Amino acid sequence: MFSAVQFMLPGAQVLDLFAGSGQLGIEALSRGAQRCVFLDENHAATQVVTQNLKAAGLFSQASVANMSAEAFLAAAKEPFDLVLLDPPYRHDTLAGILPAVDRVLAPGGIALCESEPGALLPETVGTLVRQKQYRYGKVQVTKYQKPYADEEAQR
Repeated sequence: MFSAVQFMLPGAQVLDLFAGSGQLGIEALSRGAQRCVFLDENHAATQVVTQNLKAAGLFSQASVANMSAEAFLAAAKEPFDLVLLDPPYRHDTLAGILPAVDRVLAPGGIALCESEPGALLPETVGTLVRQKQYRYGKVQVTKYQKPYADEEAQR
């Protein structure tokens, strides 16, 4: 999954939505991301994320929030270079949250979305453009990119 974004990770601002154990965001930090915000609405999950960050020695590069993705995205002020989405596998979760992800993603930023194989995700969502879909066993990863400002003006 991270091979799709390996060259943009150093120094990146990352958002791990639906963080669960935090494995995706921790992997991003271990590959050079500057900072990662971990978000999960399940309190037990955010406690696990905190423990895992401390065990990995990465807690100082992270923020952990216990709230819904929708509420966080509505209030977010800073843009993110990479947004990692691994929601519970419900067909409408990704399609419903991607417009808000578009709002917080920096120009040129990438959203990586995990879903069940065969999930149909739109070609475009707001300014996000689907770049590629990957299949890793029982997981489908869809890569969206937000155009740079000059690319968007040319559309």
